[in-house]
Amino acid sequence: MIAPLEVGHTLPPIEIDPISRATLALFAGASGDHNPIHIDLDVAESAGLDDVFAHGMLSMAYLGRLLTNWVAPEAIRSYAVRFAAKTPVLARPTATGTVTAVEIVDGTTLATLELAVTLADGTLTLTGTALVAV
Repeated sequence: MIAPLEVGHTLPPIEIDPISRATLALFAGASGDHNPIHIDLDVAESAGLDDVFAHGMLSMAYLGRLLTNWVAPEAIRSYAVRFAAKTPVLARPTATGTVTAVEIVDGTTLATLELAVTLADGTLTLTGTALVAV
């Protein structure tokens, strides 16, 4: 068990390197998500955008890494996110998590967490929750 565990405990944040075009291409290959809006500037511009932007699932993966840096993958009981804003190329996301509740159910300590991915300019791009056994 992670001790002491209290409401308000914050997980060590993950500061991500700037999102590069190479990052987007590698994520497209790894995830199988080859939506051209994320990797093809011409497609992005034809949609009225200035540039491509990161896959939302890339930010979700960063939050997943935040969780698995704290607990083993099998300890994650639930994980959900809401996409709030685009992550542009060269943005610097930071993944954070805070314990919002702790309870014991059938002898297992469960922690509920509030999760977020925020850019350096303060833009909140992803919010989420997770329930983990600790």
